[in-house]
Amino acid sequence: MVDRRLATIARLDRIVVMEEGRVVEEGTHDELLAATGNGLYRRLWQHQSGGFLAA
Repeated sequence: MVDRRLATIARLDRIVVMEEGRVVEEGTHDELLAATGNGLYRRLWQHQSGGFLAA
C-alpha cells in the first residue's frame, strides 16, 4: 500500500517502512515514533504533520 497521507496510515495495526526496496522499519505508529534515533517514518511524520497532527 502506498499512501502519502500518514494520518490514515497511523491507524494501521502494523506499518512496514521501505526505502530503496528494503524494509528499514516496522511496527505500530506509536512504536515507530517512540523508537530512538531519527527513523524514516518519524522524519516523514514530522515533515507532513508540520506539528499540527498529534503523534
